[in-house]
Amino acid sequence: MQDSWIDKFKGLARLPADIREELEAGSQIVTVPAGTQIFAPGQTADNLWLLLDGTVKVQQKSETGREIFLYRVHAGESCVLTTASMLAFEDYSAEGTAETAVTAVAIPRKTFDDLIAKSHVFREFVFTAYSRRITDLFALIDDIVFQRMDVRLASRLIELADDQGVVHATHAVLGTELGTAREVISRTLSEFQRRGLVEQSRGEVHLTDKAGLARLVKAAGAHV
Repeated sequence: MQDSWIDKFKGLARLPADIREELEAGSQIVTVPAGTQIFAPGQTADNLWLLLDGTVKVQQKSETGREIFLYRVHAGESCVLTTASMLAFEDYSAEGTAETAVTAVAIPRKTFDDLIAKSHVFREFVFTAYSRRITDLFALIDDIVFQRMDVRLASRLIELADDQGVVHATHAVLGTELGTAREVISRTLSEFQRRGLVEQSRGEVHLTDKAGLARLVKAAGAHV
């Protein structure tokens, strides 16, 4: 019991022994390398994914080919789009890609449906995660509509930076992250560099004044 993957998810740790056994027996742990497309528009949602390790990026592409970042799924989280598709018996409307090597638990539809019907703890776990992510998506809409681009970019740079304060992303990728054109990102980064907040190199942005970027975000009333 102590070594079960179930205990890595706070909402599932309260499952009674019989439900835990059913969940473990009816699911499997899978691993995929970085860059793997986990789901795509038009595909059927056959499994609920719970991430144990790694990151999955979910984004949507318009008919004109423009891409917009929706959210990331991190270790200890589930994918709200998968949950919505499974609950509504609808196909995916966006794509999910493993940004890193990913280890996850795949819960097939039969196990998912059975536990949703019989376990209030499992049901609460699913809908709590769903509700939290929907709130995040509303915050994303609010940012896109009302927040200045420099503030959004500063916040995203802080989020994406590694331990050395380096963001490994091109201007085009950052444009996709924020739902804007590459040229807008380039202009904003040039201004950040002029102010001593960042330094740029090919495919990388170095945060030379992370605290300054954080102050910019805080002054606008946004979240870092």
